[in-house]
Amino acid sequence: MHLKRLAATAATIALAATATACGGEDETTAATTTGTTQSKPAPLADIPSLSGRSTAVTLDAGFVDALGSLKLTPAPVGDAEITPQGVAEFPITGGNVTYYEPGTVSPYVQGMIDHAGSGLSLTGGGKKVELTDFEVDPGKSVLTGKVSVDGAVAAESAPLFFLDGRTLKPLETNDNGTAVLEGTTVKLKAEAADLLNQTFGVDALTEGLKIGVAKITVNTGA
Repeated sequence: MHLKRLAATAATIALAATATACGGEDETTAATTTGTTQSKPAPLADIPSLSGRSTAVTLDAGFVDALGSLKLTPAPVGDAEITPQGVAEFPITGGNVTYYEPGTVSPYVQGMIDHAGSGLSLTGGGKKVELTDFEVDPGKSVLTGKVSVDGAVAAESAPLFFLDGRTLKPLETNDNGTAVLEGTTVKLKAEAADLLNQTFGVDALTEGLKIGVAKITVNTGA
């Protein structure tokens, strides 16, 4: 696959986050897939099987301060890492992404990015919550994951974070066969905020709380 096509494929993640953050597809776009018998067009770019690299989130100072005030301690789970600089990194373990020309298919970005075997824990007040096995849905700009409380599964797949692509930087391609998408703002979803508040007996965690800024690095095979 030509390098430009690979770069366009990697950019699907960025385009999806940006489109959803700006209100998603408009009524004209949605209408193109309604009441027609036309066959589905060929995608402009496609990664049928993602392999390797990571999603890294530079934790926001406000989020870290909020956890400190609530006496909640974050820690990596499984294959995740948190650097001394406050960057939480989760290996990409699989998935796929397909990008169609906007206006021809709704949603025009489809797929899933898997991060099995890693996650983030929060501990405090004698309780421990683990958020693991993250899945990024680029078409919806949402990250879901398994939620466990004190070792018991509370939800196999719950919406945890919203990915706001309005702050995204242009796609960067490298000579080492990777593409980098940096700048998406990660925000707490209402469902996750409610669960954490209930578990820890607090009310300070709210929908839209900025968790940090994401940097997604994927192999392009170039």
